[in-house]
Amino acid sequence: MPQGILERLADGVVLGDGGYLLELERRGYVRAGPFTPEVSITHPGALEELHREFLLAGAEVLQALTFYASEDKLATVGLGGKVDDINREAVRIAKSVAAEGDSLVAMTLSMTWVYDPGDRASEDRIRKQFDRQLEVAVESGVDLIIAETFTWLDEAVIATQSSKATGLPVITTVAFEQEPHDHKGHSPADCARRLTDAGADVVGINCLRNPANTLPYMQEMRAAVSTPLACQPVAYETLPDTPFFTGRPEFPFRLDPLQLTRHAMGRYALEARDMGISYIGSCCGSVAAHVRAMARSLGKLPDDEAEWRMQEDKPMSAYEAHGHTDGS
Repeated sequence: MPQGILERLADGVVLGDGGYLLELERRGYVRAGPFTPEVSITHPGALEELHREFLLAGAEVLQALTFYASEDKLATVGLGGKVDDINREAVRIAKSVAAEGDSLVAMTLSMTWVYDPGDRASEDRIRKQFDRQLEVAVESGVDLIIAETFTWLDEAVIATQSSKATGLPVITTVAFEQEPHDHKGHSPADCARRLTDAGADVVGINCLRNPANTLPYMQEMRAAVSTPLACQPVAYETLPDTPFFTGRPEFPFRLDPLQLTRHAMGRYALEARDMGISYIGSCCGSVAAHVRAMARSLGKLPDDEAEWRMQEDKPMSAYEAHGHTDGS
């Protein structure tokens, strides 16, 4: 039996994968706007290939594409009746690829867009939708749950409680938009404490902000709790006055020139490790090249040792001729 996530975290840093929906949209398989994950039943081969790219890049956890696979969200594109099929196929595809290596498979719960702090009934509705996804995921044999991208701490707590009821390990992360707090004003430290109290095994921040606009708030979480931390920032440039990438006018169709370099993501992985973050991943905009750079920075992928006879007197490539290096 492969070592579980908590055992792996106890042994050292665990490397997560990258972003799915935006990359699949860029490749033509996901519709921009709703960004719903029906690709698992419409183009399963495309999803399988992206999982494989992340696996070969060194990812030790593959997240099944169950993000936004809740009933109300899928209903916006006429797929409310396909919740079980989409969740089940997403897990099956991720597991089939993970079996090619030593990666674990996580089922993802995400913000539902249903939570309303003024309507207690919304909490019951959200809990039922989470429980429905979780039932399929557990039956399908996932290794852990990642509850992520919650801009309302209270919704993240509901997701954590529902996830813990499965008996599986739970990672819960929040996301910050314009200001570094949730929509009710809860600080990163508040979020870390509340989620730990709710039973999350790992807590942290993911999505919306890039490493530079995420790591300072990870430090606040580190000071607040002893719980292992998870960090999964986006791989896009953001602005001081718009620190979340979805607020930029370039979102979603003109993000290409804003993508961070693979070396920038490699440096982020080292900063996160040195900060004491245990689960180091990435989110929107992060592709296999970024994950591979992170894996190499963390010593999880060896350098390419295949034969290459470089000839200083007669270069056989532009790389040699112009004295390029790996740029690290």
